[in-house]
Amino acid sequence: MQVRDEIEHLLDDNEDMADLYLTRKWIQQNQQSEVELGETASNLLSRATSNRSSSMVTSNTKDDNDVEDLEMLLEAYFMQLEGMRNRILTVREYIDDTEDYVNIQLDNQRNEMIQLQLTLTIASFAITANTLLVSLFGMNIPCPLYKMDDVFGYFLSSVTAVCVVLFLLTLGYAWWKKLLGT
Repeated sequence: MQVRDEIEHLLDDNEDMADLYLTRKWIQQNQQSEVELGETASNLLSRATSNRSSSMVTSNTKDDNDVEDLEMLLEAYFMQLEGMRNRILTVREYIDDTEDYVNIQLDNQRNEMIQLQLTLTIASFAITANTLLVSLFGMNIPCPLYKMDDVFGYFLSSVTAVCVVLFLLTLGYAWWKKLLGT
């Protein structure tokens, strides 16, 4: 963002853009050093000033053209930066959308796992109730029912049927409360 702002600032200020023309600066510095070092006579001095004035006249028109060239170059870079910035923002939005989608999928999987765990817990509760009742009546406690034939089989099947009904009722209650999906 700072590079973009700086380029925009340079595009707005012609003096700064003229200062960016380094080749012209270097040539002018070399000309000045040659004039200062090599010329001692007034003849040479007058020739240097005439060269300078003619170069100033031509450089004024060159400055405008050079600044325009530099401005076009900087505008091209500015447009490239703007395009890259837009692509980066688009990719960032795409990444955020993909991340949201993945999180939704993970939440869905987590909910399915919780529903499976709830179903298994309800089944475990029904099996535990069945095992408890059958084991209580399977102990060696004296009871007159033990002397009757096939009573334990009827008892076992009726307790199992009650536990299956208990499982189905608890599962139906979980669906009614929307704890389990459809």
